[in-house]
This record gives sequence, structure tokens and C-alpha cells, in this order.
Amino acid sequence: MPDESQARPRRKGPRPKHVPLRTCVVCRDKDAKRDFVRLVRTTGGEVEIDRTGKKNGRGAYLCTRLSCWERAAAGNQLERALRVEVPQGVREALLQFGREHFRPDEPTTIPGPRPEVGGGTNESEQQSQR
Repeated sequence: MPDESQARPRRKGPRPKHVPLRTCVVCRDKDAKRDFVRLVRTTGGEVEIDRTGKKNGRGAYLCTRLSCWERAAAGNQLERALRVEVPQGVREALLQFGREHFRPDEPTTIPGPRPEVGGGTNESEQQSQR
């Protein structure tokens, strides 16, 4: 019999909840499933927006950036992910949905000169300062 002093210590508190992760088919960012919108290829071969995330069929996820919705409507990433040709009417509906539900992306870079890496001076400048 195992000695009680050698027993495994029990975890304290509730077990952390599992959060399913998904990847945007355009920008490849990973995040929680609830932060994405699912697009589904139904058994009939039609592409639809799945607001519930539970429709039957092959699914693909888009994040909430308008630029990803624009790129999905223009490019072939969605066709590749769903393995079906996406008709022009569906592409226009996706673009309209994205414009209605998501605001335009904020610029990711700050305009202006870029700071130099390594403290701002190179070796020749350091030698001339001596």
C-alpha cells in the first residue's frame, strides 16, 4: 500500500476551461473560436455564413478584420479552405457582411522615422565620438 505521505498532491480550485482555438484562413492569426466568424460549405456545395458555428459541412474561419474579409472576397484562400469554387454573388455578400459588421482596420505602424536597432549608433560613430 502506498504511504499517504507519498500520495500525489491534489490540485486546488476548479480545472481551467478548455478554449478551442481557430485560425483565420487569410491572415493565419490564431485566437479563440468565439472571436471568429465561421463560413461553411454545406452538403449542397453552397457557401454560407454560419452565425451559430454549428451548421453541418466543411468550415473555414475569418477574423474580425475588415481587410481579411476583403482579401477573402478577392482571393482564393476561401476556395482552398472550403475546397469549392466560391461564386461572385457569394463573394459580394461576404464583402457586404464584413463592411456592415466590422470597422476598417487601424494602421499597425506609427508613421515617422524608424528607430535604429542597437542603441542608435554604429561602430564608426562610436569611434569618432571617442
